[in-house]
Amino acid sequence: MSHTALYNSPLGPITLTSDGHALTALRFCAPDEDCVSPISTFNFQSSTFSRWLDLYFSGRQPDFIPPIKPIGTVFQLHVWQALLEIPYGETTTYGALASRLGCRSAQAVGQAVGRNPIAIIVPCHRVIGSDGSMTGYAYGLERKEYLLALESKAQASPTPQPRGNEATRWLS
Repeated sequence: MSHTALYNSPLGPITLTSDGHALTALRFCAPDEDCVSPISTFNFQSSTFSRWLDLYFSGRQPDFIPPIKPIGTVFQLHVWQALLEIPYGETTTYGALASRLGCRSAQAVGQAVGRNPIAIIVPCHRVIGSDGSMTGYAYGLERKEYLLALESKAQASPTPQPRGNEATRWLS
């Protein structure tokens, strides 16, 4: 059963979807969208998702990754895992990500990045164009720039972000 909740971020409302155990989707609501169905909501305020987002938007690097379970193809899951390994406050390019994954097509990687169902936590906003341009963010370049600027400011007092097996439970 799918459960939803709404989080009011500085960038607008965010809809979170959970399977009851892990987060399966996190997306910014479109303007004038009724973001959450009141029939199937979960107690978001006391959840680790709320705590993670509160830390993140307060300008502090969260020191944990909440339970997540993105749904996609095997290739997409590998790309999304690689996104989790991009250090907080840093960026990479689609080409570098493709090379790291042993994929010949930066375009295929870009398509998988664009289908990331768990924005922010799985940091697709950290991938930029090969010329350093802000390209390809499903929720608008203004939001991408805001998120990168927020992380850049927070780097003054970094906290290690979990990597490796902690963040890959959903790949098994």
